[in-house]
Amino acid sequence: MAMATKILLGSVVTLLLAGALSACSPLRVINAVTPGSTSEKTHDISYGNDPRNRLDIYRPRDGNGAAPVVVFFYGGSWNSGSREDYAFVGEALAQRGIVAVLADYRLYPQVRYPAFVEDSAEAVAWTFKNIQRFGGDQKKVFVMGHSAGAYNAAMVALDGRWLIAQGASPTALRGWIGLAGPYDFLPIENPDVRPVFFYPDSPPQSQPARHVTPAASPALLVASHADKIVNATRNTGGLADSLRAAKVPVEEVYFDSTSHASLIGAFAWPLRGLAPVLDKVVEFVDSDGGRDVKIAR
Repeated sequence: MAMATKILLGSVVTLLLAGALSACSPLRVINAVTPGSTSEKTHDISYGNDPRNRLDIYRPRDGNGAAPVVVFFYGGSWNSGSREDYAFVGEALAQRGIVAVLADYRLYPQVRYPAFVEDSAEAVAWTFKNIQRFGGDQKKVFVMGHSAGAYNAAMVALDGRWLIAQGASPTALRGWIGLAGPYDFLPIENPDVRPVFFYPDSPPQSQPARHVTPAASPALLVASHADKIVNATRNTGGLADSLRAAKVPVEEVYFDSTSHASLIGAFAWPLRGLAPVLDKVVEFVDSDGGRDVKIAR
């Protein structure tokens, strides 16, 4: 590897470990060094009426037949984010034989809770109806998110009213994947998040942990011990305990070598040595949410 490339990748790692993934420049660096030749991409598809209701699809270039599908929602405290910045996630999943759907959703101050949950459910419902046209298997759809996006994924997976409102069945989901997600965070401490959830009158039902039932689909919950943004013990650990108590299959994974930001950065090929996050996600999807293998409990 050329010295310039080593310096570039080292700088990206430093930014990620410093928690700077919310800034656009590290994401653009990651995307710039991510190979794009392993997927076929379809950009800027409308799934709803708002200009923010758009999505991109990444398909395995050498895919044969219907592939499993992951609908991905990015984080950003429901204040910021763009699907284009997470192209490296779509490329990584497509490279491993998965059709990836990356969706934008409305953000604060345009909207507050629950509008972004409604958008997420609409994107998933659109995927159920249309993904066969893009090489995906509509019977093997998973939803995944990082940080605030993991919250969106959790709400869609656990609170069935959102998919039902879109004419879709919550039982159609084969599973969901939460990466460093906030699932139980009242009272809200982050000043950027407070107005999103009407602080100090934040509705208790806005919390994914409130919606655990035995009917929930299998879950893969991944977090970092070094996360300084979202309390992994309270959120990931607490939700995993609730799912287990409800007899819902759940796999709970923690990494020591990642931060809140670099957990999603580890999907990019230069950073995969940080932790096998991508491998865990692919294993979960390929096992049909753990149905084909025994999930660790």
